[in-house]
Amino acid sequence: MLAVLSPGQGSQKPGFLAPWLELPGAEARLRWWSALSGVDLVHLGTQAGADEIKDTARTQPLLVAAALLAAERLPLHDVSVVAGHSVGELGAAAIAGALTPETAVTLAGVRGREMAAACALEPTGMSAVLGGEADEVLAAIEAHGLHPANRNGAGQVVAAGAVDALAKLGAEPPAKARVIALQVAGAFHTPFMAPAEQALAAVAAGIIPADPTRILLSNLDGAAVAHGRELLTRLVRQVTAPVRWDLCMRSIADLGVTAVIELPPAGTLAGLVKRELKANGIEIVTLNTPDDLPKARDLVARHGTAPSHEPSPAFRVVVAGTAGLFVPAEGLVEGDTVRTGQIIGHVSTRQGPVDVAAHGDGLLTEWLAHHDDPVAPGQPLARIGGHPA
Repeated sequence: MLAVLSPGQGSQKPGFLAPWLELPGAEARLRWWSALSGVDLVHLGTQAGADEIKDTARTQPLLVAAALLAAERLPLHDVSVVAGHSVGELGAAAIAGALTPETAVTLAGVRGREMAAACALEPTGMSAVLGGEADEVLAAIEAHGLHPANRNGAGQVVAAGAVDALAKLGAEPPAKARVIALQVAGAFHTPFMAPAEQALAAVAAGIIPADPTRILLSNLDGAAVAHGRELLTRLVRQVTAPVRWDLCMRSIADLGVTAVIELPPAGTLAGLVKRELKANGIEIVTLNTPDDLPKARDLVARHGTAPSHEPSPAFRVVVAGTAGLFVPAEGLVEGDTVRTGQIIGHVSTRQGPVDVAAHGDGLLTEWLAHHDDPVAPGQPLARIGGHPA
């Protein structure tokens, strides 16, 4: 099973799009998207310096455009899973078929401008906390009045909030941890971004999304999102909500992904997957220039969906909403028909059972978790596909 990943802010490098503009039609595509996003993507991707492309208002549409430009050169019909980090979710949503490329780039332009404006309201920032025990790191972040804006796995949590609080965290790091200040404009994915979330919501209200045609993992909780309207709500909410990339990687492992392609500018997400999931033996290709396309296409051919004249059955992944022990509904077995809203099991927690419901009509094609299996939030529990009788 193959996953395609779309990177987020901080992965950009000066001139990284220059090789792609040598491909037929690429420059025209970028100029069209420039008109939609309100920034000169050709200039930003080829001639702009590091400081210019560090500007949030410019970086976000640039990254979404770069990912989509490269994705158009891949045989995406064989891709099963897509995910994006932060603004990369917009690119992932387009690759999954829920948004058009034009909509994704336009939203990235709005998102970038509004988040940049929110950053200017008061002095905030972000710092990476590397190492340490996870619980101790999170407790220290909370004790300083900060927010865990990104939980990236592999011993990496990004704290965000007021500049003075970040300075105190740096002076008093958690045990066995290092705190590194990040060169960003403000506290992304925290309540400080509320004005940007409201502005993005106003624009998103006019969009009619489609349901994803691939498994699309959400930064909110690592869950597979089956409905376009829910996806759009999550994309807007993500402006102030933490990025749970750790849960996305857990879902990638639980789904049995065997290979990953990271779209340009590639490297950051591939590194996290390599460190977090090295025991899974996942094969990785970082797609940075057109010279990498043959390797990426070969990976698709070897790990993508096998070609068939028969239509591939669409399926939805039902995921856990909380941590606990999974208990399937009594008597429900693979092959049974389920209906939208039907309770297919529950997760036992200390606070009591939490029901797990089907998101659509179909056949229970496969249990991905079994009786009394420990599960985490966002972990896939069952596949539902086919057509009910």
